[in-house]
Amino acid sequence: MMLAWLGAVLIGLSLGLLGSGGSILTVPVLVYLVGEEPKLAITESLAVVGLIALFGALPCAWKRCTNWRAVLLFGLPGLAGTFLGTLLSHALPAALQLLIFAVVMLMAASRMFKPAQNAQDHQARPWWQVLAAGLGVGVLTGVVGVGGGFLILPALVLLLGLPMTVAVGTSLVIIALNSAMGFTMHALSGTQALHWNLIGLLGGIGILGSFAGNYLSRFLSQQALRRSFAAFLVVLGGYILYTNVPSALSHWQQARSGASAPVTVLRH
Repeated sequence: MMLAWLGAVLIGLSLGLLGSGGSILTVPVLVYLVGEEPKLAITESLAVVGLIALFGALPCAWKRCTNWRAVLLFGLPGLAGTFLGTLLSHALPAALQLLIFAVVMLMAASRMFKPAQNAQDHQARPWWQVLAAGLGVGVLTGVVGVGGGFLILPALVLLLGLPMTVAVGTSLVIIALNSAMGFTMHALSGTQALHWNLIGLLGGIGILGSFAGNYLSRFLSQQALRRSFAAFLVVLGGYILYTNVPSALSHWQQARSGASAPVTVLRH
């Protein structure tokens, strides 16, 4: 259980220090530190991520740092995408979901190595691009259980031209909505009992850690933090790929041999 505590602190600190990235750690913490089965970890991750995002979104909304029009444009397609992604995840083997998760993690790392985007010199894009981006992020949330903050933040800045402070508050609302949709669908269709004490533990410590990280971020270099976190994601993503490629290949070979097996026709 001590490892779960440490993982929760890391999730919260990364959210507070960087404004995103915490959700991408939740599944690895549950799988590799707590020992949860991957599909169960994805469901529980959505509950933890949604809880932390909700508590982060409330003060932003109180300070009027939330763009509700952007929530509708980006968030409603996100809910539809999460619905579709959750249905798709039920047909995927756990090893393949973790491989997709590792690729997402490496994508997040590559983006974090770059300087943070801002709204200057960026004009709002056509509405259909915003809808498509929201749909894509939602599918990702449903399939692998990540909030997608590392994608939502730049999308809100580049596609809608929101300033970073407003983009952060808006993204937290969208993450909370997508996570709630994904969790509800996974929970209703799942066969394994959820560990509510673990969800509460990770969520509670994650919330406190995010407050601490937000305070510490005033004294630390954001660029150095982003690059250090990105390097950590590269190592962790590589490890997940290394441990799950053999299982995914084995499943693919079994499916292929099953599909190519001759069909015996009984004749009377």
